[in-house]
Amino acid sequence: MLVDDKDKELIDLLQKNSRESTAKLARVLNLSRTTVSSRIERLEKKGIIQGYTVKFSPDYELTQVRAHVMISSDPKHSANIVTKLRNIGAVKALHAVNGVYEMLALISAESTESLDSVLDEIGNTEGINKTTSSIILSTKFNR
Repeated sequence: MLVDDKDKELIDLLQKNSRESTAKLARVLNLSRTTVSSRIERLEKKGIIQGYTVKFSPDYELTQVRAHVMISSDPKHSANIVTKLRNIGAVKALHAVNGVYEMLALISAESTESLDSVLDEIGNTEGINKTTSSIILSTKFNR
């Protein structure tokens, strides 16, 4: 999946604001609107761009309790663990990692009580042997 420098610039602009108008993107990239639309469509068809998301304001994020949860598990249960955690709305991301733990989950909850409940649900998942949680106190930057 080859992308050229203009594609990379376009992707960067869309990551900053995926709702930016094609006309403005075209002006910034010094391309026609038709070319920008075609590039976006091509990137989507190739699967490079798989969707668009919402970025929350810092004020809203301050109302959320976020945590990283390191997960030690039985490798035979990995697929079931992934399926179970995918169905927990508070689990925003799940990564396979190396080291003592096999997975790292990013949790976002509305309160410490809600976070506690999510942690219990994760900990009670078949195949999970141990979890270690770290509450995120602040975010220094996020791209």
